[in-house]
Amino acid sequence: MVDVVLDFERPVVELQKRIEQLKELHQSDGVDLSASIQALEDQAEKLQERIFAQLSPWQRTLIARHPGRPFTLDYVHALFTEWTELHGDRAGFDDNAIIAGMARFRTLGLPCDGMPIMVMGHQKGRNTRENLKHNFGMARPDGYRKALRLMKLADRFNMPILTFIDTPGAYPGLDAEERGQAEAIARNILEMARLRVPIVAVVAGEGGSGGALALGVANRVLMLENSVYSVISPEGCAAILWRDRAEGPRAAQALKITAKDCLDLEVVDEVVPEPGGGAHRGRKEALAAVGDVLRRHFAELTAMSPQELVDQRYDRFRNLGAVTEV
Repeated sequence: MVDVVLDFERPVVELQKRIEQLKELHQSDGVDLSASIQALEDQAEKLQERIFAQLSPWQRTLIARHPGRPFTLDYVHALFTEWTELHGDRAGFDDNAIIAGMARFRTLGLPCDGMPIMVMGHQKGRNTRENLKHNFGMARPDGYRKALRLMKLADRFNMPILTFIDTPGAYPGLDAEERGQAEAIARNILEMARLRVPIVAVVAGEGGSGGALALGVANRVLMLENSVYSVISPEGCAAILWRDRAEGPRAAQALKITAKDCLDLEVVDEVVPEPGGGAHRGRKEALAAVGDVLRRHFAELTAMSPQELVDQRYDRFRNLGAVTEV
C-alpha cells in the first residue's frame, strides 16, 4: 500500500498515528490508556466527518487519483472467482492499460452468484514500475480494440459486461494517433450501443474524456463517491481557458465533475458511498459496497430482454442534456 497523505487529510492521519502509538503503549506497558484512546478516536472521527463533508471538487479530484484506491484488478480479485485474463486486439498489439477477462461472481447466496461475466477496465500502478507497465491507465487504441473484441465475444455468448473506468484520458502519444486513437474510441461507442447484453460501467477513480467514454456506454453508469467524470481534466481545461494549469482547482469547480454533480445532471445512475476517509483508507469496505451495488443492478438488467437492453441504453444516452420547450 502506498501511504500518500493529502494535505487536507493530514490532521486526521496524524491523530490516527497518535492513537496507534497509544494502543502499542497500552499493550506493551500494561498502562490503562483506554479513556485517552477513546477520546482521540471520537475526535478523529468527528474531524474526518467535518473535513470530508466539505471537500471541494479539486480535493475530490485528488482523492480520485490517490494511488491507494482500489484499481480494476483489486475489484476482480475481491468480487470474482475463476478470473481468466485475455490479451490482444488480434491486430498485433496488446495494451496493459486495459485489463480484461472472464470471471464469475463470488458465491454469497444471492441471485447473481456464479454468473459468468466479462470484466474489463483501466489499470493504474502504485509505483513507478507498475505505472510504466500500465501507462498510468492511459490506453492506446490497442486497448480499446481489445476491449471491443471481448465485448463482442460476451455478446455472442450472452455474458453480461462490467467495465471499470479509471483514466485521466486516452493516451495522446504519436504512436497512438498513428494507429487510430480517435477511430478506436468512436468505434467502441458505436458498437457498445448495439450490444444485446447487460452492461454496467463503474467510474472508480478518474473518468477522463473519450478515454473513459470508450468503456462507458452502459445500461447503468455508477460512480464512487469521490470519483470524478468529465470531458477533460481540470488542468487541461485550465491550460485552454486561462493558459495556466495551476488554475486546475478553479476549472474543477466549473466543470461539475463530482459524483453529486453527475448524479444531479443524470449523467450517472447511482453514487456508491465510500467509507469514512475515502476508498483509499477503507479499501475492503469500498470493494464490498461496490459488489453489493453491482449484484443489484445486474439482477435487474438480466431480467430484461436483449431488445429492451438496447432500447434502454439508447434512450439513456439520447436523453442526456435534453432540453424541453414549453
